Amino acid sequence: MTMTWEKTTNGILVRVEPFFLDERSSVSERRFVWAYQVEIENHSDITVQVLNRYWRITDAHGHVEEVYGPGVVGEQPVLAPGQSYRYTSGTPLTTPSGLMEGYYEMQGNTGMVFRAPIPLFFPGQPP
Repeated sequence: MTMTWEKTTNGILVRVEPFFLDERSSVSERRFVWAYQVEIENHSDITVQVLNRYWRITDAHGHVEEVYGPGVVGEQPVLAPGQSYRYTSGTPLTTPSGLMEGYYEMQGNTGMVFRAPIPLFFPGQPP
């Protein structure tokens, strides 16, 4: 059973669904690879662009990795009202589970820059 987490801020809905990549993982090497599909939906009245992303990834031992950079998967998508953008990415953990959260730095066509939070979600125990 897959879990989906979502959060809406300033009319921007961020939905995340993690899934385990068994073929890229190795229990003996303590490498548990999780992918996550993200959908960003613009329910606001303005056009927005994803400028940057920030992820905080914590394994089950409390080890934290932070990732900050431009756009998502090499793109800085522009979303008009009613449009959505979907992508898939992933991260390895040294434990079978952990937690992830973060935000997208967005800019509206009005010039306003704001953060659209990525909901806290839990890549769980692999199947």
